[in-house]
Amino acid sequence: MSKIHVTTTVNGDPVEFLADPRETLLDALRDRLGLTGSKEGCGTGDCGACSVLLDGRLVSSCLVLGVEAEGKRVDTIEGLAEADGTLHPLQRKFLEHAALQCGFCTPGILVASKALLAKNPDPTEEEVRYWLAGNLCRCTGYDKIVRAVIDAAAEMRGAA
Repeated sequence: MSKIHVTTTVNGDPVEFLADPRETLLDALRDRLGLTGSKEGCGTGDCGACSVLLDGRLVSSCLVLGVEAEGKRVDTIEGLAEADGTLHPLQRKFLEHAALQCGFCTPGILVASKALLAKNPDPTEEEVRYWLAGNLCRCTGYDKIVRAVIDAAAEMRGAA
């Protein structure tokens, strides 16, 4: 089967790659572009480890074909920090609150949290828990994650 030429923007940079028509966006990111932050936890869209933003919409990259990125913007965990290495407030708050352990689910949770705060900059605890329900973490128990997201939201709004 012939490969398809894909032109897209990933983390603000224009990129091109050749994709098998059946290749997932997750595989294209990891294998074609070397962006290994997104993980494959289940391959069925149930765990959230592969979460990315596609034109600002939160998606499970294991359920999206790589060719579907044509002409779109893809944001991954690698694009969360500033170009100079300055951590995004979510990343800093996850560290401060010890909201991660093994780190396998963390990239997807951070991307999902960014999508939440873009939509709702002042979420309640219930809203954070509901939004992150599609992200499974087997290590932390979620409380520290929720506190970190709420704390980052407050900082990003300029609240004390």
